[in-house]
Amino acid sequence: MKSGQWLREHATDQFVRRAKAQGWRSRAVFKLEEIDRREKLLRPGQVCIDLGAAPGAWSQYARTRVGRRGRVLATDILPIEPMAGIEFFQGDFREPAVLQRILESLPQRAVDVVLSDMAPNLSGIDAIDQPRTLHLAELAVEFAGQVLKPHGHALIKLFQGAGFQELLADARKRFSAVKLLKPAASRARSPEVYLLAKHVLLV
Repeated sequence: MKSGQWLREHATDQFVRRAKAQGWRSRAVFKLEEIDRREKLLRPGQVCIDLGAAPGAWSQYARTRVGRRGRVLATDILPIEPMAGIEFFQGDFREPAVLQRILESLPQRAVDVVLSDMAPNLSGIDAIDQPRTLHLAELAVEFAGQVLKPHGHALIKLFQGAGFQELLADARKRFSAVKLLKPAASRARSPEVYLLAKHVLLV
């Protein structure tokens, strides 16, 4: 899509307008909100990690759901404007030093929910974008398997394309229930879907 067309669409997008009016950091919040409402993913007192969190809308929403007794940790390569109640780790969680900082802030297997709305900088070329996106999703699934409590859940963005079925098969080995969701705020032309993986299987 050309940049001018994207800007026009963005300016008239109902979810963009709602996000601004309600004080959310991006329209992506409505994807998580819909899934949470349908699937009851987030609850008071939980510990949640948001991978690829910038600009922070998912962390914002998670904070409202887990409440004061819960914890929200967020990580991204990009900086995020500080948010009350959010523990932010800037850096690439694929790097051992960054991952270690995150893990050291938690007791072992202390996480209830892993969220990942990660996507690489897209080139518009499927042969380049799909492997990059798939790799991030694979890392998120693996990370979830390391940190989730027994029966913990993960919500991870995927792009449909090469390697998609193999990733689903891997997730089904790690979780007892796996489904794909396409929330209303996800643009119809986008190949993105969300993998909801419930009840991690500890090995």
